[in-house]
Amino acid sequence: MATPRVVRWFVKAFLVLIVVVLAVLACGLVYRALRQSQAASAMTIATPDGIDEATFLTIGNTRQWISIRGQDRRKPVVLMVHGGPGASHGGMAPSFVPWERDYVVAQWDQPGAGRTFGAAGRLFDGSLTIERMTADGIRVVEYLENHLRQDRVVLVGWSWGSALAIHMVKARPDLFAAFVGTGQVVNMQEGEALAYSRVLTKARQRGDAGAVSELETIGPPPYDALQELGVQRKWAAVYEGYASNVGLLFEWLLAPRTSLTDTRNFVSGLIQSQNHFFGPAMNRSFVAADLRQLGLEFEVPIFVIQGTEDDYTPAALSRAYVDALHAPRKEFVPIEGAGHFAIVSRPDEFLNAMKARLRQITSQ
Repeated sequence: MATPRVVRWFVKAFLVLIVVVLAVLACGLVYRALRQSQAASAMTIATPDGIDEATFLTIGNTRQWISIRGQDRRKPVVLMVHGGPGASHGGMAPSFVPWERDYVVAQWDQPGAGRTFGAAGRLFDGSLTIERMTADGIRVVEYLENHLRQDRVVLVGWSWGSALAIHMVKARPDLFAAFVGTGQVVNMQEGEALAYSRVLTKARQRGDAGAVSELETIGPPPYDALQELGVQRKWAAVYEGYASNVGLLFEWLLAPRTSLTDTRNFVSGLIQSQNHFFGPAMNRSFVAADLRQLGLEFEVPIFVIQGTEDDYTPAALSRAYVDALHAPRKEFVPIEGAGHFAIVSRPDEFLNAMKARLRQITSQ
């Protein structure tokens, strides 16, 4: 039986632990408030023709969140189609401030993602398909063109979003001035096999015994569990130098105009979206989807700007896809040494490459 002295010691230790935890939380909240304030200041739009709006659109039976920002509302419109699935760009808004000098940038939280997911009561629609999301995305584009009085928009798709955006471009080419892809999905099964081989080779070259062990344990694709995909993604992100979904989580936590509830919605939506479209056993329809089956003929210019060290959606497969396309203009633009997150890890290089390709198209 514990003596009174031992009991008092445990009580004091417990109280000290509580004080330390509360102090850490307080410091974290102060740091978060400071970072949010700094980012909010940098995001201020004070130009006479600027636009800074955010609202829910009712599309079908769902309320879907969009934001629209730019220094001049007459500039060409860019709609960002985020990755994941479920990885809303809402927390990354400060990263795209430089874009707002040359474009009006619209962000859309897809069904199952971010604030759209929150507005649905954090309940995922189990009947959701990429075809329905394509139709929803087209409704968003039609709203933007009507609201901003512009005929066509530039569609920028990242990772999962690059596949969804290709579906949109194929369905309604009349709505788009150009498509820009990054982390371009082509065929997930082919891409995963190549990505696994690349990451395992890098691990062996570095003498990284822990990575080699984990990768050899899961074995090459096809994976039979979403957790196995997570192992490959973890090491791909480590070697790229970007913290993947963990990095996106911290951007949500520190981003201006976001609450802790928004962060919770981001995490929950991401998990449920990936469970739905990939499946816990990696056996859902999107895992076997192949963009080439949609056809290789396009009526709009196609540009893919991608890191050469992308070990999520390997650049070799993306380049081969672009090479096979027939479009008014097309180009694969490599960013040497960058990975899957080139759009934010090499922002100036990415933006300059995009502007150079779009300048003539968007000025017509």
